[in-house]
Amino acid sequence: MPDTTPHHVLLAGSTGLTGGFVLQALKADASVQRIVAPTRHPLPMAARLENPVGPLQRLLPGLTPPMDIAICCLGTTIKHAGSREAFRMTDFDLPVAIGMRARRLGARHYVVISSLGADATARTFYTRVKGEMELALRKQDWPQLTIVRPSLIVGQRQEFRLGERLATPLSLLLPGRWRGIRVESLARAIWRLACTPGEGVRVVESEELRRIGA
Repeated sequence: MPDTTPHHVLLAGSTGLTGGFVLQALKADASVQRIVAPTRHPLPMAARLENPVGPLQRLLPGLTPPMDIAICCLGTTIKHAGSREAFRMTDFDLPVAIGMRARRLGARHYVVISSLGADATARTFYTRVKGEMELALRKQDWPQLTIVRPSLIVGQRQEFRLGERLATPLSLLLPGRWRGIRVESLARAIWRLACTPGEGVRVVESEELRRIGA
């Protein structure tokens, strides 16, 4: 049965690869009454879409209720961010700040993209920051927290990432949770998970994400 519950959704990262497809899914779903998608640059106007424009940290305090679902699709690389500090801002500070603000606005479910192998004790900086972000969100005591851990996301990005371009063919041949996931499938899975009632923390790896988004 389709979910017909009215939804008020905060979406962060809607100009990115995955976030753009999630935004399309929200626009296409008649159950979504309100989409709040803050961005640095304006989005095309659309029905039910509120698009505050500016730096996200500055916009968060001005967001208003009601809100019942928050989705964070933010993510970058150290190379693209320019430094470890800038990477941490995007992949730790902002997802945690979004969670705090969304809880104050009344949201009960937070869906956030992490990464395969996220571990707060990892020696690799990237996976360690992702793991630390997950731990920080767990401490926010969400009624429902869904942590999405995709493997390599396959899709056409605006920025060129040589490593991903070279790894994509191989990633689609790997087994289980290591196999790459196409962005369209990931976005469908994220929205379906967001609409799935539940309690507590759920961690969803790529293999399950592919099944949900099929």
